[in-house]
Amino acid sequence: MRTPAETMTAYFEGWRRHDAESLRDVLADDVVFDGPMGHVEGVDDNVTSLHGLLSIVTAVDVKHVFVDGPDVCTVYELHTTETDAPMLTVNSAHVVDGRARTIRAIFDPRPLLGM
Repeated sequence: MRTPAETMTAYFEGWRRHDAESLRDVLADDVVFDGPMGHVEGVDDNVTSLHGLLSIVTAVDVKHVFVDGPDVCTVYELHTTETDAPMLTVNSAHVVDGRARTIRAIFDPRPLLGM
């Protein structure tokens, strides 16, 4: 079984490969995602949402990873086709049995909204 850090490393490696389907292996069936652009529940809807997001992602540059037991906080720069500059993002995940159960992304969505 993966550690929480290994789980979230695999999650972001899937992003880097633009492979949303591989994320089924690291997301719990009842995973809940919350972020400035929406709320998504369940592995199927999360993978569908990630297909859309990964279509605009050009790079993910992880800066820091902090682990506290089952909780992993990843600070990264998200590069997209929709923004001129990378978006500083914080991702907080709670991992149970090698799968992310909750994920919360924190970032300023204004560049994606054309503001």
